[in-house]
Amino acid sequence: MLPVAPRSGSRDRPPVSTSCRKGWGRRVAWGTVADTFPASDSGVQRNAPRTVHRLSREIIRALSNRDVVLERVGDEVPLVLVAVSGGPDSLALAAAAAHAAPVLGVRFAAVIVDHGLQSGSAAVAERAAETVRRFGLQATVETVAVGDDGGPEGAARAARYAALDAALRRTGASAVLLGHTLDDQAETVLLGLARGSGAGSLKGMAEVTGRLVRPFLSVRRDDTHAAVAELGLDAWDDPHNVDASFTRARVRHRVLPVLEDELGPGIAEALARTAEQAREDSDAFDEMIEEFIEEICEPAEAGLSVDIGALAANPAAIRNRIIRLVARGEFGTSLSRAHTLAIAALVTEWKGQGPIDIPGIRVSRNGGRLVFTATGSLSH
Repeated sequence: MLPVAPRSGSRDRPPVSTSCRKGWGRRVAWGTVADTFPASDSGVQRNAPRTVHRLSREIIRALSNRDVVLERVGDEVPLVLVAVSGGPDSLALAAAAAHAAPVLGVRFAAVIVDHGLQSGSAAVAERAAETVRRFGLQATVETVAVGDDGGPEGAARAARYAALDAALRRTGASAVLLGHTLDDQAETVLLGLARGSGAGSLKGMAEVTGRLVRPFLSVRRDDTHAAVAELGLDAWDDPHNVDASFTRARVRHRVLPVLEDELGPGIAEALARTAEQAREDSDAFDEMIEEFIEEICEPAEAGLSVDIGALAANPAAIRNRIIRLVARGEFGTSLSRAHTLAIAALVTEWKGQGPIDIPGIRVSRNGGRLVFTATGSLSH
């Protein structure tokens, strides 16, 4: 079982998907990492193959990010969770974490989420737990019930993150590591573009989102597979990863290979670079917009209001971004393009039309203010 955080002095932290966690605990300073890590009781730490050693440096770098704060749990050193499925990426992540632990001065523990979607899933989860225990990590299996909202992939993802959220709260861990690779990032960017998600889709996944940390976003999937092979591990091959009924599987096994064949090698790396550059630009823009929002927003009953004049005076790109940031930051709701334009029309095409109702929010125009009000259900 994973350790449970002491009740005394504990904080009610926000969920992993939305927290900022500024000002908690201590930050780890990045310095020179020795070529040979200190030995411990773990065989992975004593005799780590070269690929595992290299992957461990990615974990050290990611956990040294200024947005990651490692906080002690009672009298214990900071605890970081590792999300493990039993596949090659997550087993490589767990092995590299065990190797990095002495350098970071933290404890790692694994959380294996059993979605129960396939026959024998419980056995797969327990085998993954036994494997990471051989690395010297504590491990627990969390069985979840997967709903129907968002389709099979979306529902499973929601259940998985809810389980990780619960584990973070229960244990008082500072962060959870996820095994997404550069290849996953490339797939995410392509999927976003195919859905017409706009420039935001180019950002892909962030290395740090709240307490979610993805240290392998610059690592190819071939490298995680190589690490598992070097360790002689029998990783689980999820049949869903090759099931053409899943969109991501088609992107992985059909779309990206065709792009590589037709446009030349390096497509995945190019998509990942694009995501990194787009995120840098977007984050800087969002920070400036958030400062502006503070000047034009006021509290309102069950929500807040935004100055119509300020919205109207700015270009559509800024106006729409303000609307999206207010919806996401204040109400936890991600707006579609159609919703954003409908709300913006209350500013630019005002003809006395009624309020705009979207999941979790009602937006109306009242005098010179655009009023956002919370309603019954939120859509994350």
